[in-house]
Amino acid sequence: MSHHLVSLADVHFRYPDGTPALRGASFTLHHGESVGLVGANGAGKSTVLLLLAGVIFAERGSVRVGDWPVTPATLAHVRRALGMVFQDPDDQLFLPTVEDDVAFGPANLGLPPEEVRERAEAALTRVGALHLRRRPPHRLSGGEKRAVAIATVLAMRPDILVMDEPSSHLDPAGRRALIDQLRAFEHTKIVASHDLDLVQDVCRRTIVLDGGTVAADGPTGEVLAGRDLLSRARLEPPLRVQACPRCGSGG
Repeated sequence: MSHHLVSLADVHFRYPDGTPALRGASFTLHHGESVGLVGANGAGKSTVLLLLAGVIFAERGSVRVGDWPVTPATLAHVRRALGMVFQDPDDQLFLPTVEDDVAFGPANLGLPPEEVRERAEAALTRVGALHLRRRPPHRLSGGEKRAVAIATVLAMRPDILVMDEPSSHLDPAGRRALIDQLRAFEHTKIVASHDLDLVQDVCRRTIVLDGGTVAADGPTGEVLAGRDLLSRARLEPPLRVQACPRCGSGG
């Protein structure tokens, strides 16, 4: 794969009921970038992630992951390059034990059993969840489920990690652990989130979606300091840059 490129070029998409989700969205990411994808409900964030993962396909325009356009014919290549962690971990955890879930993807690649086991152990160790390997997923806390869901993707060794609202339903300790895990992932990552403080902690670049188009794209500190931009996109600034309610000074 060359440069782990991710791109949308003039992408349009509407859902079967006629609701438009994207109206000419375009951006390009390169190897190693950490990018936040932010916007109000209905702005198009989840649609972008589903397009990148090949769950849905653009009506017009092009979507590329690595060397491949995202089409039904290229899905095997795309899904080896890009791993997606869904908003609800229960969508990814369905086998009797944590270890079974994390090993499922590598096993379906046809890898030898010893490599499958090594990948599962390495992925669980990376997210600090090896001690959960024998536990049934339905007995885990929200933060533990999130860690294991990330491990199921890391076990596939993707070049690109995509996450949809990763901090939802996490307590403060789980959220801090998630931030540490995301910072440790050295390849390209895309984090779609309403949690702008998390985006500021994890992502050097931020793309703002508004009404299915790219309203802003630049360094995270600059984009999230644009109060007028955020207001137009129906977003609140990160808590750390909001004025103190007592003294009125900035964060």
